[in-house]
Amino acid sequence: MNETLTTILEIGLPTLAVVGATIGVLARRRRPGRQQPPPPQPTGSESPLAPVEVRRDVTEAPTPTAGATSPAGAVTVPAEVAPELEVPAPTSGRLSRLRGRLARSGSPLGARLLAVLSRDHLAEDDWDELEETLLLADVGAGPSAELIDRLRTSVRVQGVKEPAAVRAMLREALLALVDPSLDRSLGTTSSASDDGAHRPAVVLVVGVNGTGKTTTVGKLARVLVADGRSVVLGAADTFRAAAADQLETWGARVGVPTVRAENGGGDPAAVAFDAVRAGVRDRRDVVLVDTAGRLQNKAGLMDELAKITRVITREAPLTEVLLVLDATTGQNGLNQARVFSEVAGVTGIVLTKLDGTAKGGIVVAVQRELGVPVKLVGLGEGPDDLAPFDPEAFVDGLLQS
Repeated sequence: MNETLTTILEIGLPTLAVVGATIGVLARRRRPGRQQPPPPQPTGSESPLAPVEVRRDVTEAPTPTAGATSPAGAVTVPAEVAPELEVPAPTSGRLSRLRGRLARSGSPLGARLLAVLSRDHLAEDDWDELEETLLLADVGAGPSAELIDRLRTSVRVQGVKEPAAVRAMLREALLALVDPSLDRSLGTTSSASDDGAHRPAVVLVVGVNGTGKTTTVGKLARVLVADGRSVVLGAADTFRAAAADQLETWGARVGVPTVRAENGGGDPAAVAFDAVRAGVRDRRDVVLVDTAGRLQNKAGLMDELAKITRVITREAPLTEVLLVLDATTGQNGLNQARVFSEVAGVTGIVLTKLDGTAKGGIVVAVQRELGVPVKLVGLGEGPDDLAPFDPEAFVDGLLQS
C-alpha cells in the first residue's frame, strides 16, 4: 500500500506542476497588457498655445499699462503683446495742410482783409474796419497799427486796385509782421562736455492747464523720431495721475522709453533729473521733459518750475524751453507767456488748436511781445498733426479763400 501511494505521488506531482504552468501561461496571454504612450509626433515647431518668450532691450518701450514703470534693463514679454512700432509721417510738408483748415475757420483773417482792400475807394471807415479785424484776430494794437500804416502807404503810393496786386501787397505786409527772419530751429542737437562725456539736448515743455501739453510732448517725440533722432521722455507731471501713463503710451508707439515716478506722485525735479541722466547714460539725442500744467499767477508752482530748471542743468544744459499756448486763448496767452518766460527762460512757442480758429494773429502778438518765435503749431487731433512753423505757409493759409 505504501509503495503504491509513493508511486502515485512521484508521477502525479510533476504532472500537476506542468498543468499549472500551462494554465498560467494561457492566462497571461489572455490578460490585456498596459498601453504604452504613443511616440511623440514630430511637428517641426512649437505648439501655437505654448508661451514664447522674447528678450527686449531697454531701448524698446513696453506696452504701457496703468501704474507700470519704465524698464531698468532687459525684460521678458510674451510675443503676442509686443507692440508693433508706428512710423511717424515725415515733417516736411505738414504745414501745407494748414491752408485749407484756416480757410474753413469761422471768419478767416485774410479773407476779411482782402474784402476791404479790394473796394474801389477806401474811406476812413474802411481803414477802421481793417484795424478792427486785426484786433479781433488778436494781432495786438501795436502790430495792427503798424500793418495799417504800411497798407495805407502802399495804396496811396502804388495805387493798388487789381485783386492780384492787392493780395500780393497784403501778403508782403503780413509776412513782415510774422517775421521770417526769426530763428525757428529746435535746439535738439546733442553735444559733448569738456571731458568728452555725451550730453543730450534737453527740451523742457511748460504751460498752463488745458493747453494739450502732454499730448504736444507725445507728438513732438514723433516729430523727432521722424527726423531720425533718438529720444527719451521724462514724465515730470506728477500731479495728474494719468499724465505719466498718457506720455508712456505716446512713447511706446514709436519705441521711445519713458522715465517716470515708480508709484505716482514724487518730486517732479527728481523725475526730470533721472530722465536727463538716462539720456546721458544711453547716449540719446534728445530728452523731452513734460511738466505739470500750472497757472502763471501761482507762485508756489512757478517756484517748482524754477527748481526743475536748476536741477536739470546740473546734469546737462537746457537747449530749449517750449511754452505751449492755446491759440483760442487770445491776449490772455500773452500774460501766460510773460510769466513763464521770466521763470523758465522760454525760447520758443508751440501754438496748439490753430487750425479751427480765426485767432491766428496771436502768432504775431506773442512774438512781438516776447521776441520769442513760434516754432511749432498744432493743426488738429491726429498723432502727426504737429508741424514746424513756416511763416510763408502760414500767411498763405491766412490768404487762402
